[in-house]
Amino acid sequence: MDSLVSTEWLAEEMGSSDLRIVDASNHLPTAGRDPRAEYEAGHIPGAVFMDLAALVDTESEVPSALPTPEMFASRMQKLGLGDGSRIVLYDDSEVKTSGRAWYMFTMFGAQNVAILDGGLAKWKREGRPLEAGTQSLRCRHYTAWREHNMVRTKAEMLANVKSRAEQVVDARDAGRFSGAIPDFRPGVASGHIPGSVNLPFTELYNPDGTFKDKSGLKRAFEQAGIDLSQPVVTTCGGGVTAAVLSFALHLLGKNCDVALYDGSWSEWAVDPDTPKETGPALQSA
Repeated sequence: MDSLVSTEWLAEEMGSSDLRIVDASNHLPTAGRDPRAEYEAGHIPGAVFMDLAALVDTESEVPSALPTPEMFASRMQKLGLGDGSRIVLYDDSEVKTSGRAWYMFTMFGAQNVAILDGGLAKWKREGRPLEAGTQSLRCRHYTAWREHNMVRTKAEMLANVKSRAEQVVDARDAGRFSGAIPDFRPGVASGHIPGSVNLPFTELYNPDGTFKDKSGLKRAFEQAGIDLSQPVVTTCGGGVTAAVLSFALHLLGKNCDVALYDGSWSEWAVDPDTPKETGPALQSA
């Protein structure tokens, strides 16, 4: 199974015994939307609801931190997602939360996980079937282990400000990155990590919500100032749209030297001891 699958492919594969479909929708608080209620009102047939909002390590100092392997495995088992499953993720979110879900699955050892290109919106536009209610699958064993090199901490990011060993690319909009537009979260100033470049995640999509082809993705990163032959750390407001950048890099075949700063700007901005910059990114390429 490819990492990015089409609605046509999914429609043909539905009903396969090893296929599991997962609604990974979640929304910003400002959206005023209830992802679980929307899932219950209508979802792709057979899909289970991932509940990303609950997959957070509440004992971590990092805002909305990635869950522990134990937390993730427990949740997946209850959803009926087991070892050997082919997992297709989709969302109906403006911040493309299936990217965050994909990053979790990948970090916790899933070998066969994909994102539905165009998500639920494309599925609906094409008049494909939906079902209401809640899907319940038989509990299955899920083994999770953590790829620690896929995540960067604030301490590591601080060291990188000095060393510049890894390129840092920020998925937020240009206004918040530059400081021209206030952050929507109270008490969080806008701006960016020194030395980082800006690539709004929306630049990776076609007008219909599908991902650009490889040449388009490559062009977007290069125009942002990223050298694709060098290590990259992705960041954003809270670790969600950063994962979209990470997935796009994966589509370009870049995997082993890509990490995500989970705390992202929501952690960096509120620490008085971290350096901040405003203004447009100074591109290095």
